[in-house]
Amino acid sequence: MKKFIDSFINVWKIEELKNRIFLTLGLLLVYRFGAQVTLPGIDATKLGNLTDQTDGGIGWLINVFTGGAFSQASVFALGIMPYISASIVVQLMGIAVPYLQKLQKDGESGRKKINQITRWLTILITLVQGPGYIYNLYKTLPADAFLLGVSSFSFLFSSVLILVTGTIFAMWLGEKITDKGIGNGISLLIMVGIIARMPQSFIQEISSRTTQANGGVMMIVLEVVLWFLVIIACILLVMAVRKIPVQYARRTVSGDFEQDMMGSRQFIPLKLNASGVMPIIFAQAIMFIPAAVSGLAKDSETAQSLAGQFNDPFGLVYNIVFALLIIIFTYFYTAITVPTNKMADDLKRSGGFIPGIRPGVETGDYLDKIMSLITFPGSLFLALIAVFPAVVVSLLNVQGAWGYFYGGTSLLIMVGVAIDTIQQINSYLLNKHYDGLMKSGKNRKAVA
Repeated sequence: MKKFIDSFINVWKIEELKNRIFLTLGLLLVYRFGAQVTLPGIDATKLGNLTDQTDGGIGWLINVFTGGAFSQASVFALGIMPYISASIVVQLMGIAVPYLQKLQKDGESGRKKINQITRWLTILITLVQGPGYIYNLYKTLPADAFLLGVSSFSFLFSSVLILVTGTIFAMWLGEKITDKGIGNGISLLIMVGIIARMPQSFIQEISSRTTQANGGVMMIVLEVVLWFLVIIACILLVMAVRKIPVQYARRTVSGDFEQDMMGSRQFIPLKLNASGVMPIIFAQAIMFIPAAVSGLAKDSETAQSLAGQFNDPFGLVYNIVFALLIIIFTYFYTAITVPTNKMADDLKRSGGFIPGIRPGVETGDYLDKIMSLITFPGSLFLALIAVFPAVVVSLLNVQGAWGYFYGGTSLLIMVGVAIDTIQQINSYLLNKHYDGLMKSGKNRKAVA
């Protein structure tokens, strides 16, 4: 503990790191402030029906990723999700579109062009989602909540324009945090939104346990202990790797260092969960479809019955289908994001090889086989964490809002972003010859 405190104190001794942290905190504060600003023309005191719509089910999931901005009819009501959707679309199109494939191979210039395409696609997606959100407000809120009138074109036009601007501004904040701050900006914006909903959910759970004789303090303690155990499991999932030993050819160099004369032995770290939270996001998007289809077929009893099954995130049918989709998408996303053949080619060009495996095609096939083997337990573990909130709600009678924090996208995002941010801070400390925040060896000494 003392070592961690010393490392934390060392953070403030590095001027650049300190400035980056303050900038990050400041921009996150701006984002949270904007999430509380209601759209002009809406009475902020009459949003009760919209809040009720996001108290549970799919509405709660949408609201939590915007940090409550969705239920506040905020200028950031769409949050950063259109940008995430655009990024996913561009990434998937990169598999089939030759132009995007070329840009991916063009280094920094190609990355900038891909980012520009993603930004324009974000605007298009927001222009589609914006009117849809306003239409939802028309259906949900009472007529007197619209100060300019329900049928006012000026309100519709200005609100869509503000929603688009809000998403672009949130996207800009995220990119500025990535460039000038610490951590991945877009991920931090999502994480802060998720964390913002946590205190309210936990307070509701405490109130339910204590005021309704529903287990009392002991159940609250049990829930907190179980929550920490799930967090540990998520950390293990995020950081677990399979190390593939790699041997590099001997090099003859001048010098007195014996290690320079020997072949360098290293390893390739293949992640157990190389796809991150993307399979859950893909699966979640698919799970929204039945509810949307049922809204178009209101007269069909079959459609309404199907919608009832898929509108309950804690239901058995929902979670079985959800888990299967996650397993499928884990294999799919891993296959398109882990280029085993390219890894094998790069290894061959650098003079490296896996002991017992021929360089080139055989190495690519071997890496692909290993990825397939480790992806299976990884996908099962990911699916288990994704459906664990339903298990907790069913077995322990946990409140739905608090139950979401026992797994799924929200918890994995919080854990993944926290680890990534700590690793970046850790690298600054190690570069300045301090011990990092994570477990490490002795203090690094400056080389004379």
